[in-house]
Amino acid sequence: MPDSQPRQPDDHAADATRGQEGSALTLCGARLTDGRIVDVRLDGSRIEAVGTAGSLVAPGARVDLRGHLLLPAPAEPHAHSDTALTADGAGPDAPGPPSQHPDDIQRRATEAALLQLGHGATALRSHVRIGDIQGLGALQAVLQARRSLRGLADLTAVAVPRLLTGVAGAGNLAMLRDALKMGAGAVGGCPDLDPDPTGYAEAVLEVAAERGCPVDLHTDSDDPARLARFAAMAGGMRQGVSLGPCAGLSRLPAEAAARAADQLATAGVTVICLPQGGCSGAEHRGTAPVRLLRAAGVRVAAGSGALRDLANPVGRGDPLEAAFLLASQSGLRAEQAYAAVSAEARRAMGLPEVRVEAGFPAELLAVRGEQLTGVLSLAYSRIVVHRGRVVARTSAVREYCDSETDGSFGLPRQGRPDSGTCGGP
Repeated sequence: MPDSQPRQPDDHAADATRGQEGSALTLCGARLTDGRIVDVRLDGSRIEAVGTAGSLVAPGARVDLRGHLLLPAPAEPHAHSDTALTADGAGPDAPGPPSQHPDDIQRRATEAALLQLGHGATALRSHVRIGDIQGLGALQAVLQARRSLRGLADLTAVAVPRLLTGVAGAGNLAMLRDALKMGAGAVGGCPDLDPDPTGYAEAVLEVAAERGCPVDLHTDSDDPARLARFAAMAGGMRQGVSLGPCAGLSRLPAEAAARAADQLATAGVTVICLPQGGCSGAEHRGTAPVRLLRAAGVRVAAGSGALRDLANPVGRGDPLEAAFLLASQSGLRAEQAYAAVSAEARRAMGLPEVRVEAGFPAELLAVRGEQLTGVLSLAYSRIVVHRGRVVARTSAVREYCDSETDGSFGLPRQGRPDSGTCGGP
């Protein structure tokens, strides 16, 4: 009998694909983090049943996951789709600055999202600049990329104006409201760059309250008084409020940082740190004090930030690398580090919880390996499931040369479990 029986979904909404012919998919012989070897049957966008290996015999497609660890899929809470993949076109040898034509932005945004999807992120939140010379062009391009990704990954745009206060910010404030009407799913921005940071934050929170949408702001968080005022304002918000990357908290005196962490926890503000690098210049490198924040009760998620642009000319956009860095540099346990890029990231984005249990969303990542520590260390081969369908595969084969041969290419390969019936022991 299955270990986990179907339950009523939290939203009581019927999935569009549930029950459609050919929509069922069984994942066979996967290992869970608690050590169990299970079969997982998906029906549409939900997990229908979880049972011991070999117990779920049903028609439909089957995927052999022996040798893989099955996890809730990670999410990307802090991407920059409009500037991603522009570093190679902005160097000293480049013919000119990267193209800002909407078609080129859409192409780069789509390519970046597919890169991150291949790593396992089935949902992404992208901060997109609006206002100034570019107006709403970049946002329109990212929204078009979102439409082209439908069925592969979910992409949400955060509208990011540069200025919001004074005469210079009046037009951007009107444009921020227009951006939400166009389809942006959250309001954001960088108060640190405005002449009146507190006024900027007030304007963003006001617009968010009007529209009932979440807030996701960029800030270094190196000013305790300003952070305290923001926490006081955000405390009454019913929508989700996030701040990131908050690396400046690490540079504050210990008492000031602890007091700021307590204020953020009381206000219910989530901190989205960027372990792989920030999204501004080298002078703001570093990451938030994750252990201090967690100890104070702050919810901490982790994102990728800039991806191969002027702020960070390298970058993989890989949630498992972010989790690896949280474990290796910030001292989190592997389970806590992975939660930062999965459960906490999804919560920060307002997405439903995912567990490998019946009734939960079929947003899953299978990685070759047996334990989470190994997966965070060497996550080479991956299978990504979005809405109950395999949407990406990455396969890696490692080969070794036999030193006793004459150097020919008869190379031994990395082992694979013995073949057998899908879902068998």
